[in-house]
Amino acid sequence: MIYLDNAATTKVSPEVLDAMIPFYTEDYGNASSIYSFAQKSALAISNARKQIANVIGADENEIYFTGSGTESDNWALKSAVEVYKGTGAHIITSAIEHHAILHTAEWLGKNGCDITIIGVDKDGVVDLAELENAIRKETVLISIMFANNEIGTIQPIKEIGEIAKKHGVLFHTDAVQAFGQVPIDVNELQIDLLSASAHKLHGPKGVGMLYARKGTKIASFIHGGGQERKKRSGTENVAGIAGFGKAAEIAVATMQQRSEREIQLRDYLMGEIERIIPYCRLNGHRVQRLPNNANYSFEFIEGESMLLMLDVEGICASSGSACTSGSLDPSHVLLAIGLKHETAHGSLRLTLNHETTTEELDYVVANLEKIIQKLRSMSPLYEDFNNKQIQS
Repeated sequence: MIYLDNAATTKVSPEVLDAMIPFYTEDYGNASSIYSFAQKSALAISNARKQIANVIGADENEIYFTGSGTESDNWALKSAVEVYKGTGAHIITSAIEHHAILHTAEWLGKNGCDITIIGVDKDGVVDLAELENAIRKETVLISIMFANNEIGTIQPIKEIGEIAKKHGVLFHTDAVQAFGQVPIDVNELQIDLLSASAHKLHGPKGVGMLYARKGTKIASFIHGGGQERKKRSGTENVAGIAGFGKAAEIAVATMQQRSEREIQLRDYLMGEIERIIPYCRLNGHRVQRLPNNANYSFEFIEGESMLLMLDVEGICASSGSACTSGSLDPSHVLLAIGLKHETAHGSLRLTLNHETTTEELDYVVANLEKIIQKLRSMSPLYEDFNNKQIQS
């Protein structure tokens, strides 16, 4: 199997698994208990908080653990409205956000909040002028993702942070794809709230985090026993949190070397696809993109058939977000950057990891070429295109 869907999830690294196992076996105490046996769990959570804070230049007391990046996104948006609704309730976000943001915003809109969704250019970069012009006195939050989960485009986060700061508006970023992959300094970038998830960087599924800058008020999200400083109740997932901490520690230590290698492989893959397969389009910014992301649309074919045929050859890929991979609708991200429905349907996202090899990529491109040729040979759209080429 060749796994090129690391934006959907990653395998847990051996070091992370080793860090987790003790809290399933000998050190299984409830971190909220007061006896000494349980303090090993409490210490593990505290240590993980420090490890994760270190990735983004935060203080450990600014880190809150959640069950996923989706939960963290929900918490950030709903909390901003609940805490600051006295000054109004207006949120600005973008058309290419993850559905964890867009669906939460939609829900808030049905419950009295006013939502502005700004556009992006052909590379998926937000329009900063449109963003700033959308701010009004009722605006409580700007939520723009750090890097897009489908097309990999990295947003001008520093400039967005400056705009938010200038107008006294909170700035949240969904950094689920970027955390541990690219450098992030929440102070330099003036980020007030940030979401991340462990399973995108070789940590376990089912654990995420919300960074909340000191002084930023956040509402209690889950009520109960008062865990996470009375903000997110529920017995802590100690093993998952310990795994997240270890994954974060490894990610920040290896980031530069890993990023350089992934960029080299990514650019090689992009070059081979564009050299060998005609009528393809790179989606997302060519340079300002995640190190491991390559997303292409191939004219005249349907993406689901392409994925199924790649699967037969032992290649795991996707046509967009894993959260909506069962949907037959074209990607909202690809439509937002201006693609036609039929072009968006023929998209492919390939996301690498540090173990990916050039030989694997050669195998993928060779099979992809054959698959696209076969699908185009059966496509009436491709037949019409060829006939028009002959006539002209």
